[in-house]
This record gives sequence, C-alpha cells and structure tokens, in this order.
Amino acid sequence: MIRRREFITLLGGAAAWPVVARAQQGSLPVIGVLDQRSPEALADRMRGFRRGLTEAGFLEGQTVTIDYRWGDNKIDRLPEMATELVRRQVAVIAAMGGIPSALAAKAATPAIPIVFIVSEDPVKLGLVASLARPGSNMTGINFVGAELTGKRLELLRELVPAAKRVAVLVNHTNVANADTTLRDVEVAARTMGLEIQAWKASSSSEINAAFAAVRHDERPDALFVGVDAYLNSRRAQLINLTARYGLPASYGVRDFPEIGGLISYGASIIEASHQVGSYVARILKGAKPADLPVVQPTKFELVINLQTAAMLGISVPPTLLAGADEVIE
Repeated sequence: MIRRREFITLLGGAAAWPVVARAQQGSLPVIGVLDQRSPEALADRMRGFRRGLTEAGFLEGQTVTIDYRWGDNKIDRLPEMATELVRRQVAVIAAMGGIPSALAAKAATPAIPIVFIVSEDPVKLGLVASLARPGSNMTGINFVGAELTGKRLELLRELVPAAKRVAVLVNHTNVANADTTLRDVEVAARTMGLEIQAWKASSSSEINAAFAAVRHDERPDALFVGVDAYLNSRRAQLINLTARYGLPASYGVRDFPEIGGLISYGASIIEASHQVGSYVARILKGAKPADLPVVQPTKFELVINLQTAAMLGISVPPTLLAGADEVIE
C-alpha cells in the first residue's frame, strides 16, 4: 500500500515529467536550414542532408532539432529568415539555397558557423579566404556548376549538331552566378562557332516573357539553363515551355530530365547535400568551419531523357548514350 505522502510525491514527480521532457528537448542543439525555395521541391536533397547527419549520430527530433526556414521562392525573404535563425541562436546554419542563401547567412552573422553549397568559387564570392583553410565562420561545398559550362555546351552541341544559335537563361538577381555563366558560355561558344543570346529572368512572368519574345528570325536552336536555385525551383515551368516551343535544352542538375527535361550534366546535388549534412555534424561535434576545407564533388552525372529526345525529333548519338549515367526511357 502506498502511503499518502509517497503518493503525493509520485504524483508531483509525474506532473514534472513533461517539464523534464520539454527541458531535455529544448537542450538539443538546433540546426538552422536556410533556403529560398519550398520543401516540396527539395525532398531528395533534404534526405541526403539528413543522411549526412544520421551517419554521424544526429537524429532529427531525438538528438538534434532542425529549424527550417523556407522562402517559398521569394528570394527577398532570405535576409529576414537568416536574422531569425541568428536570434534563435542556432548552433549552425546550413545555407542550402546556393549563393543567395550563403550571402544572406554571411551578412546575418560573423560568429555562428555556416555551411554553404554554391556553384561558384567561394573565394571569389568573398565567403572564404581559401578553399584549403576557409579562415572564418563559413565552409561548405563548391558545386562547380560554372566550371562545367564548357562541357555542358559541348554535350548540347553533340546532341544538336546543327545548332548555330543558343539562348542562355540566367537569373539576373543572382548577379555573380549570372555574370560568370554568361562569360563562360561566351568563351566556350566562341571556340564552337556558336552565337549566344542572353535571356535574363528572376520571376515566373519574366521566364514566360523570355520565351514569348522570341521572333522567328531570331529563334534559338537550343537553350542552356544556368545552374541557379531559383531557376531550379521553376523547372516544371521551364520544361513545359521548352516542350511548347520545341526547344532542346541543357540543364546542370538531374532534377530536370527526371520530369521531362532533355539532358543534364553536373555534380550529384544529392551527394553534395549529404556532404553539407556531414559537415554540419562535424561542427556540432566541435570542429571549426575555419579548419574544414571547402570540398568539391567527385561524382558527376550525365542524364538523358529519351522520351523528350523523341518528342523533339532528336536522334541521340550512340556515343552519348554509352557515356550516360542514366537514360530515361
């Protein structure tokens, strides 16, 4: 039989259990995820990110809390969201939205560790002092999207050998990325004898306008889409427009051919996201961003959608098919 005093003690302890549980949950380290896109568009990447954390022993909701800040494709929300994460005093910020999110996080804090994923040289962007020794509160993954520009243009030319004029679509609000992409495409195009048209868009309406403005006498033979977080978020729109206009298009990530784009070549974004998760985990265990070298991906993928090629009347060369990492039929 439980005495009255013991019962009251037990009852008081039971009432305290939720408080203890909340306190334990509140003591978990918090990771801030910063991205201007929507979670639905990034499901595969976030699985890769969480896999990097899990492999190091960090389980969401159990040993770590993740505070997601999504911009729903409104890039101007990034500074405010980054500031919110700083106010919450998160342990580390994972800037998953490319250059815009990395720059927003950098502007928000010089102290909280930041792990970025960008497609440009982070030294030129002013994010780190050097790739080997970042020397600040930032480190991450250089997705080398820009460095692959020439290779992507070569593959597009191989797929559409009669092409003479190529349109290049960039997000003009992502200034560093847009300028580098246009410059590198111009250099590569010059050696191939191609004429380049620059298309600049940073909204759904501007993307529509770029396609609608094409006159018959200036119609490009192919489209080269720059590697950019916003343009990636508009991939369904871009694929619908290229189909409507019968325009062969090259992309930098496999997200596009997976839903009907023609061809992509670039680093594996899922593996890059996994590396971000791994770096975040190392920082949570005590590593300093200044001592973690910026890494580059080692896995590159060529993906071709044969259904789209057939729809466009394109016969894919056997050599291109043989070199593809994945052929979607």
